[in-house]
Amino acid sequence: MTGSPRHTEPLDVHLMALRDGPAGPEVLLSRRAGDVYAAGCWHLVSGHLDGPWEDMVAALVRESREEAGIVVDPADVRAAVTVHHRSPAGAARVGLFFEVRRWVGAPEVREPEVCDAMGWFALDELPEPMVAYCRAGLDAHRAGARMAVHFQEPGDPIAYHPEADRLVLLPGPAGPGTAPSSS
Repeated sequence: MTGSPRHTEPLDVHLMALRDGPAGPEVLLSRRAGDVYAAGCWHLVSGHLDGPWEDMVAALVRESREEAGIVVDPADVRAAVTVHHRSPAGAARVGLFFEVRRWVGAPEVREPEVCDAMGWFALDELPEPMVAYCRAGLDAHRAGARMAVHFQEPGDPIAYHPEADRLVLLPGPAGPGTAPSSS
């Protein structure tokens, strides 16, 4: 034990609501507004767990209803990617990104004090500006990664910018019954 404090990062849940569009998969995004982190940037419907009694799937279902007005059945929630993130200001968090392809209701802005727009965007044509952390999760998912690290440096922009992209994809296991390479 080194005596340094243990990590106590917040746990975020992110809804990757996906549908088939004319040019391929589309993802639902909302634009942050008001007195919030990254106002004016596009982001996934997301939020934090409401306490130790709420599990990650229950939090995702709740946030989907609260922010977008859609009802998601927990049985339709699929694990997509986990991102360990550090903002330019140094605060760290763990984001759990979940893919959902079925829900009830039409997505709409339900919290206008923190979101001023919502729309569907092709996964290969994401809007700008977009929160870099959110973009990291989407990029990791599109690359087929299950885990990633996205540690920004002081001075990096909050919005995604290719020159400040610090996404590191973590490789998964080689496969069942596969011995590690000795080379």
